[in-house]
Amino acid sequence: MLRHLTALLAALAVAAGASAADKKLTIRWHGQSFFEIISSDGTRIVTDPHAIDAFGRQDVKADIVTCSHLHNDHTRIDVLDEKSKPKVFYGVKAEKDGKRFVWNPIDEKVKGVHFYSVGTYHDDEQGLKRGLNSVLVFEVDGFRIAHLGDLGHKLSDAQIKSIGKVDVLMIPVGGVYTLNGSEAKEVVAQIEPRFFIVPMHYGIKGTYEDVLPADEFLDEQKNVRKDKPEELTLEKGAEPPKNPEIVLLRWVGEK
Repeated sequence: MLRHLTALLAALAVAAGASAADKKLTIRWHGQSFFEIISSDGTRIVTDPHAIDAFGRQDVKADIVTCSHLHNDHTRIDVLDEKSKPKVFYGVKAEKDGKRFVWNPIDEKVKGVHFYSVGTYHDDEQGLKRGLNSVLVFEVDGFRIAHLGDLGHKLSDAQIKSIGKVDVLMIPVGGVYTLNGSEAKEVVAQIEPRFFIVPMHYGIKGTYEDVLPADEFLDEQKNVRKDKPEELTLEKGAEPPKNPEIVLLRWVGEK
């Protein structure tokens, strides 16, 4: 009897260990700059939600929502599941007179996720053309994920230091309103992410063509993942590869 009980307890321990190991950090893309980051314990982070018809509407739940700037294709909280009642944080805000915009520094911890903002610009003229932008950095499951929003310039040494070491980099590459492909390569070299480089805010032929495709960014890159996965996953304690992978995600709902 004791032998059977010991065997049963051992089996349960193994099952519990396997269940814990199955829990991973998951990243999904809903097109443009709209990502869904799900921690291993189920905390849901959403970045820059949009309502662009070309990408379709998704019923996305969120605990935390961040908006890198105030353009309406990055702030559509109304597309999210209202029942989840997320806490919303804006990296830029309007002054009381409504005529001037300023950075709205973020440094918060919600449900075990620490996240903070770094003030940047939407263009290479210190915001004179398109205004302010904020980089959002998330510390979750032991990883640091940097979402560059609509960054439009190379980073200063001070900005790089404030961002810190990065494991997963979400970077705009489509030009027109943000970094183009060659500029994005320079910013990647500045940040040196360890695990993944995830292009965003780029054009997709036949779906969304307001900005340029990712071709210029991908050209001559040797570390591009060949498949186009629906999601990225990372296990706690994972060791970084020798070289980070560039991964084009398939946006949620893409056929």
